[in-house]
Amino acid sequence: MINFKNKKIVITGATGGIGRDIVKKFVSLEASVFATGTNTEKLNLLKKDFPKINIIKFDISEHSKIEEFIDNASNQLTGLDILINNAGINKDNLSLRMKDEEWKKVIDINLGSTFLLCKYALKKMLKNKYGRIVNITSVVGHTGNIGQANYAASKAGIIGMTKSLAIEYAKKNITLNCVSPGFIQSKMTDNIIESVRAVLTSKIPMSRLGNGEDVANSVAFLSSDQASYITGETIHVNGGMYMA
Repeated sequence: MINFKNKKIVITGATGGIGRDIVKKFVSLEASVFATGTNTEKLNLLKKDFPKINIIKFDISEHSKIEEFIDNASNQLTGLDILINNAGINKDNLSLRMKDEEWKKVIDINLGSTFLLCKYALKKMLKNKYGRIVNITSVVGHTGNIGQANYAASKAGIIGMTKSLAIEYAKKNITLNCVSPGFIQSKMTDNIIESVRAVLTSKIPMSRLGNGEDVANSVAFLSSDQASYITGETIHVNGGMYMA
């Protein structure tokens, strides 16, 4: 039975569909959760639903403040055992139309910010001689996708970065892994017209979209001591759409 009692966990991108389900999962498993996002209203709603969690508004694009953010989170939690990097953005456009800023912003936030969050969390974990980091990537980081050269590159980069860090800290009782979601049910997918949804699901062997809980279950497993001999790996949560 997985249990995170006395474990201190930081979750970025906590107010989105997947992020919220990750928070819910860790709270149900008795973790001490520090949740962050950029929307104050959504953070307050998250706090209302899960009163025991700590929340703070923080934009991970502010690279110069990430070390301070990790310090603050660690201080409030009185330690840091697990980091879940879920926050990210997309700025979709066909490659010939993609503006330099659209490319740079997605890479800077999805890949650059994730690296810095890992870097400063690792410093805390090294002192404790224990740590778990799970980075949320995407199926398009493996397959590519039309109009998402920037997003796909950022998510593929996360996978390579995670493997490299996993090798560096394998002897320190710190594991780093990825969870790669496919098409997940969300408010965005709820608005897709039925004909498009049919085409979408036809590409999935299970013939349905996943949900945030499917992702959260894999995140919890990789964060647990039951996964202590797994590092540098990616769990695919996509209903068979892509098989590594």
